[in-house]
Amino acid sequence: MTEPRHFIEIADWTSGQLQRLLDLAGRVRDGAFADRPLEGRTVAMIFQKPSTRTRVSTEVGVAQLGGHALMISELDSQMGRGESVSDTARVLSRYVDAILIRTFGHERVVEFARHATVPVVNGLTDLVHPCQVMADLMTIVQEFGPDLSRMRVVWIGDGNNMANSWLNAARRFGFALRLACPPGYEPDPRILDRAPASRVELARDPERAAEGAHVVTTDVWASMGAEGERKERAEAFARYQVDEPLMARAHPEAIFLHCLPAHRGEEVAPEVIDGPRSRIFREAENRLHIIKAILLELIR
Repeated sequence: MTEPRHFIEIADWTSGQLQRLLDLAGRVRDGAFADRPLEGRTVAMIFQKPSTRTRVSTEVGVAQLGGHALMISELDSQMGRGESVSDTARVLSRYVDAILIRTFGHERVVEFARHATVPVVNGLTDLVHPCQVMADLMTIVQEFGPDLSRMRVVWIGDGNNMANSWLNAARRFGFALRLACPPGYEPDPRILDRAPASRVELARDPERAAEGAHVVTTDVWASMGAEGERKERAEAFARYQVDEPLMARAHPEAIFLHCLPAHRGEEVAPEVIDGPRSRIFREAENRLHIIKAILLELIR
């Protein structure tokens, strides 16, 4: 089994490699790496999109493992003046031990990985958000146990980068996934077509989609870059709020997840996100453990 060089999409790793990553994240959470294994290592963080969880979890995680995280923005680097991705990747590879990128177009991360000689981690693109969904899966394992294949997950709302990453996760872990998306807001067809048809269903009716689900999850209706469509999206998604009646259709022990930030009263009712079924803050904490595990796997 070839060891992965980068973490760009969940589906790039095998099921066994991803399970090993989840196991490692659990050991990280339990304090198994007090010996600072990244001592003397540096991780460059390139951010073209605002961030709370990705930036803080990476910076804190690297520090806790003994390394140093270096923040780089286009405003104070030559990237903002047109230096090519390939040149930037080659140069940074001579300075740092890994590169995390949070950007818009997915091809930018792919190109970084193509030219870098150090590991590249996808901190988010418009296509996928793999670190977040791995943290979500870690949260599910904490709640229901390690056998993800028996889970039923429902995604409510926009077929965005989170929905695409859930599709990739279902492909690798084999759990049942329903995606309730309004017409015109479906997931990326290339990723949807690769998902196991026997375990994945694209639905229109959110109430029916939620039936028996162990996990109900959603995201804002207008992600970063789509804020100009907020009014029309509010109309299209009006039926797709996760509220108490919808949660009542899920499994009696179902949990609610949200990658945050959230707009209470829009994609989720306050009584759900702040209620007893919500696991959003454990989910957010797990971003720290997952990024530490990813870096431990990749930096050798």
